[in-house]
Parts: sequence; structure tokens; C-alpha cells
Amino acid sequence: MIRTFMGLMAPLHSAASCCSTHLIDGDGTFNVAGLEKFMKEVKLAECGLSYAIVSIMGPQSSGKSTLLNHLFHTNFQEMDAFKGRSQTTKGIWMARCTGIEPCTVVMDLEGTDGRERGEDDTAFEKQSALFALAVSDIVLINMWCHDIGREHAANKPLLKTVFQVMTRLFSPRKTTLIFVIRDKTRTPLENLEPVLREDIQKIWDSVPKPEMHKETPLKAFFNIQVVALSSFEEKEEQFKEQVACLRKRFYQSIAPGGLAGDRQGVVPASGFSFSAEQIWKIIKENRDLDLPAHKVMVATVRCEEIANEKYSAFSENKEWRELEETVKTEFEPHFGNRISALLDIYFKGYDDEAGFFEECVRNCKRKQLEEKLLQLVEPAYQATMHHIRSGTLEKFKKTFEEALNKGQGFKEAAHDCTISSMKSFDEQSKGVIIKQAECWDSSKARIKLTHDIDSHIADVKTTKISDLTASYEEKLKTALYGPVEALLEGAADDTWHAIRKLLGNESDTAVFEFSSALSAFEIDQETKKNLLSKLENYAIEIVEGKTKEEAGKVLARMKERFTTIFNHDNDLMPRVWTGKEDIRAINKTARTSSLKLLSVLVAIRLEDYGDKIQGILLLALADPAQGSDKTSNQPDPLATSKWEKIPANKTLITPVQCKSLWCQFQKETEYAVSQAISAQKANRQNNNWMPPPWAILALFVLGFNEFMTLLRNPLYLLLIFLAFLLLKALWVQLDITSEFQNGVLTGLLSLSTKLVPTILNLIRKLSDAGQRAPARN
Repeated sequence: MIRTFMGLMAPLHSAASCCSTHLIDGDGTFNVAGLEKFMKEVKLAECGLSYAIVSIMGPQSSGKSTLLNHLFHTNFQEMDAFKGRSQTTKGIWMARCTGIEPCTVVMDLEGTDGRERGEDDTAFEKQSALFALAVSDIVLINMWCHDIGREHAANKPLLKTVFQVMTRLFSPRKTTLIFVIRDKTRTPLENLEPVLREDIQKIWDSVPKPEMHKETPLKAFFNIQVVALSSFEEKEEQFKEQVACLRKRFYQSIAPGGLAGDRQGVVPASGFSFSAEQIWKIIKENRDLDLPAHKVMVATVRCEEIANEKYSAFSENKEWRELEETVKTEFEPHFGNRISALLDIYFKGYDDEAGFFEECVRNCKRKQLEEKLLQLVEPAYQATMHHIRSGTLEKFKKTFEEALNKGQGFKEAAHDCTISSMKSFDEQSKGVIIKQAECWDSSKARIKLTHDIDSHIADVKTTKISDLTASYEEKLKTALYGPVEALLEGAADDTWHAIRKLLGNESDTAVFEFSSALSAFEIDQETKKNLLSKLENYAIEIVEGKTKEEAGKVLARMKERFTTIFNHDNDLMPRVWTGKEDIRAINKTARTSSLKLLSVLVAIRLEDYGDKIQGILLLALADPAQGSDKTSNQPDPLATSKWEKIPANKTLITPVQCKSLWCQFQKETEYAVSQAISAQKANRQNNNWMPPPWAILALFVLGFNEFMTLLRNPLYLLLIFLAFLLLKALWVQLDITSEFQNGVLTGLLSLSTKLVPTILNLIRKLSDAGQRAPARN
């Protein structure tokens, strides 16, 4: 519906300073968009509680719009007197009052008792009256002077409507009712006002009221004031003067003592649009209007809208977005102060905009806003605390390692570095504290950091102790492995006594040093005892392990020992079987020594069991003829699987296995003995190469002529001498003596393969020598 604004304007009125809108049209449709636009144009939302709503009621064509235009410098359409009386204002119009502070908005209601609406007049009249009373601080009731005191005047239905609908508001609002008496006659106002007040009281008493308000006086709902104005058509100048005086009463109308100074249940200006829309909706649905509940509902909606606006504005804030991205990858030392300052801005903005709404609702929504914003900020806060915790932990690890590398004691280094790191953490955490989040603190992160530091210290301690243990185990291995091997290979009568002594000395030394080294660590006595015991057991394991290793290759060791003793003399020089050696005695000595080696390796004897293993083996194996008495019924001492006095877990080679090993050993060493015997025989034969004396005498007698021939011809002697030298050289080169040690046949076969290459080698050497002689000359 398009409305053309007409009417007379006050001389000081400027159309540019007046805004107006059609709030509710004639069909009862609420103009939401128009009201929102109106509020933006007049900046009503910024007024808080510093605003006033004025409305006017009255019969149709009673000059309401004219009065408003002159009183508030508005531009409502006025009736054209030359066209006759008819409906000018349809529905409810709204405009800003020009030049009045605080911001005052006036509503021009459709006139009552109009013929245009017919039977619908009463319904819309009650609806518009209830709406005006619900939202207005001051209500002007326009009435004719000649209707005062009349029983059936047009005022009576209007006042009954006002009073009836007012009781449907559920609670008094202290609305100011200004009865404007139009076209005042000569009767003084002092005489008219009592009559009017009496009529008003009678109407109030006669109006049906809810049970809760049956005894409620009129003054609990209304402040009644009466003014009188001269006729606009007959006394225009006087009318304007009286209106100007009335206008002054609207300045600071909401201040104490003003027209609406004691108003109640005011809706903040920012919620006026929503409140008015909801009130009209309830009225149209013909439901009772509970203003206190409505006020809470408006406060709830508006405070939630404000909170959502602040939340959205914060989440889109550039500084916050940059800070949020920053803390994802690095530490921001001023995080707490920056976030606190940002939150202060938005919380203050909420408080400023929602400060005029119901306190309980306002505080509830503010708390929700705080929770939402803190929930939004919390991941960044946790990320910052994570940076502090991880950075402090890394710094602790570095300083702790440096302290240990510099030689500081483990316990002291751990304590000093922990104190320093926690102090650094506490100092950095102060810059992360958000003052709006009182329930947040660094205690959880601090506990986590303490746990991480303790875990790292425990890990380092475990590693250091493990390395220390490994170091002493390596020392023990070095100190025991070689010597034990040498003692086992020596296989003397006191081998195990020497091993036990060696083990005890080295274990005691290692345990003492290890115990001193462990004192630097903060460990309990039980753990320390276990570690020392573990080291002692490790030393035993080394000896046992080495013994088991040697026992596994006992046959090879026995053969090696036999070979060493059998083939070498007391000076460890290779033995030459010249024929003078006692092979039987040497063989027995070598086998006895090998048997002693076996007796040492048959069992682990780190304790003195008092066993007689060596004697049993020597008696049963080294001298079986003596050991086995055929006249005796004694069983074979080696026909068993265990040794007397030796625990089964310490036995490495059982008696039965010893017998089997000895048999195998004898078979594998028989060849060496037979070879020695053969070499001795061959050597004896080689030593008897000279012919017998009779043969020498016969050779001298029979070869006398040949000998004299040689004496007469010296050339033969030279040839014989050269032949002797050649044979001597061949003898040395071929090492004929050693070749025949293993037998004549073997020597001849070997010489047959070496003779020709040796002769050629000698000829080549002689040729080279002959060539070098002329060169030197």
C-alpha cells in the first residue's frame, strides 16, 4: 500500500528530518522490513533505554494526525475537511518526533467508531489498543470536549476498550494516559478535569477484570493527566500556542519527574523491532499477553543474537585468525595477553549492547558466549601449552645430556636440570594465561611435563646403567675369557682351582667397581643388589660358557695336545726319530696328558666337589690293563651316565661318552705313532750305509791297480773331484737324508720326481755364475 503524505507542516519542521513507516496495514499485516528500515534510519537500536514510544487513540476524524503533526513535527496524512469526514489513517503508522530528546517515536492509530470497518471495527480497535498500550510509554487519548459527562458519548467505548485490554497485559506498566480535550469551550479546565476523572474511575470500576486485578486501583496501571486544546479551525493561533506548550512536556519525558518517568518493563531499543512483532502476533492470535514473560523472551532472543554476532565477529577477526595459525606451528609468548585483550573487546561489546535487557537472561547468554568463545580458543591454548611443554622437554634433554657429558653426577644433574626446566615452564606459562578462563591453568601440562621428564630420566638411567653393565660385562669377558681358555688348554692338576681363584678375584674387582659406579644413580638397594648379582652370574656364565665351548671340541683339543707332546721335545723343537727315542714312553706321556685334558673338561667345577674324575679316567683308560682286574668282579667305572659328586647340570661329558671319545681318540692317533715307528726304523737303516770291513779290504786289494792309475793321471782325480762336488750339491739340494726318513721306497719315488729339475737348476746356476765372472773382469 502506497501512502501519499500530506498535511500542514509546522513552520520549523523539516521533512528531511522526519522518518515514517506504515507499521501495521489495514488488514493487520505487520511490516517487519519497514520497521527494520525505520530503526536503521533513525538509529533507534543505539538508544538503549533512552527512548520513548508515544501513541494516540481517538474517534475517527477527531484530528489525531493534525495534533501529532503540530505536536511532534511529523508528516502524517490529515483529513481534507472539504471532502467530508472519512477514514484518513488505516492501520497504524509510525514516525520519529523531530527535535525532541530523547529519541521519541510516535504511532498514529486508526480512528475508532468508523463506518468503513462496520462490524470489524470493535475487533481491530481492541487489537490496536492493546498493541499501543503494550509498547507505548505515553498514550494520548483524543476526545471532544462536549463528550465529557455524557453517558453515551464516543469516549465511553474507547475508554472501556483501553481498560479492558490493559488488564490482559498481566502486570501494570504505569502507562501515562494524557486525555487531550479538543475544541475546549469556555468551561475552565479546572471544572472539566474532575468530571472527566470521575467518568474515568466509573468506567474502570465497571470494566470486568481478571481475578488477580479485581482490587487493583486505576493508578497502579495509569498515570492520568488532562490537557485541553482550543479548536484548530476556529482558533488556530491559540491552538498552536497550546500545542507548543504541550510539546515542551515531552522533552526528557523518561527522566525522573517526566511524563513517563515511572514507566516499567521497558524493552531495550535494539529489541523493539522483535518485541513489537511478537506482541502483535500474540494479539492477532487472541492470546493473553504476559509482558514480563514477553520481556524475558525478547531479552533471550536479542541477547542470543548479540552473542552470536560477537562470536561470529571474533571467529572472523583477522588478529585471531593469524594467531590461531601461528600457534599451530610455533610458540607465541604473548598468547594469553593477546587473546585476553581480544576477548575483552567482544565481551565488552556484548555487555554494551545487551546491558539493558533482563539481567538473568543477559548473564545467562553472556556465560554461553564465554563458553563458546573459550571453546573456540581452547585448541589454540592447548597447542601453545604443547609448544611450551615440548620445548621445555627438549631443552631439558639437551641440558641434561650436556651436564652428564661434563662429568656431573647423574643424580645431581637430573635434579638441577629438572628444577631449571620446571622454572622455565612456569615462567612461559604465565604468558599463556587467559584471564577470562579462570578454570584453565598449566597444572595438567605441568604434570604431563613432570611425567615426561621423569620418564626421560628413567630411560636415560636405564640406558646408562645398561651401558655401564655392558661395560663391566665386557671387562669381565676380557679378563676371564682368554685366561680361562688358557687354563683349560693347559689342563693341569690345579686347573679348576686356578679358574675358581681367577673368577673370584675378577668378580670381586668388577662388583666393587660396578657398585661404586652405581652409587651415582638414585636406585634402591634391592635393584642395586640385583644388578650386582647379575654381574656375578655373568662372570660365572662366561666361565661355564667357555668350558662348554671347549668341551664341545674336546676331541680336537686332545689330538692337538697329543700331537704337540708326541712330535716335539721338551724344548718344543720338532722331534727327529733317530732311533734312540722311546716311542712307547713318549706315546704314554702324550696320551696321559690328553686324558688329563679330557678329565678337566668333563664337568664344570666352580665349586670344589672333591671328585676323583682324573684318577678314574687314568686308571680306566690310560692303563686299562692295570685298571681291569680280571679276578675282580668290580664293574666298569665308566659304564654310567653320571659322575660321582658332580651335579647333573654341571656335567658336560658323561663317563660313557668319555669312553667313546677315548676310543675315537686312539684310532685317530694310531697313525701318528705308526709313522714315528716307521721313521725310526728307516733312520736306523739309513745310518748303516757303509759296507762291512771285509768288503772294504777286498775293495782296496782288488782296486789297487785302479788307484795307482789315478795317481799317475791327475786328470782323473780332477774329474772325480768335480763329480763329487756335483753329487754333494745334489745331496744338499735334494735333502736325501730327510727324504729317506719315511722309508726307502718313499724316498726313491720322491727323488725320481725331483732329480731332473734339480740337475737343470744346478746347470742354470753354473751358467749364470760363468757369465757374471767375465762381466766383472
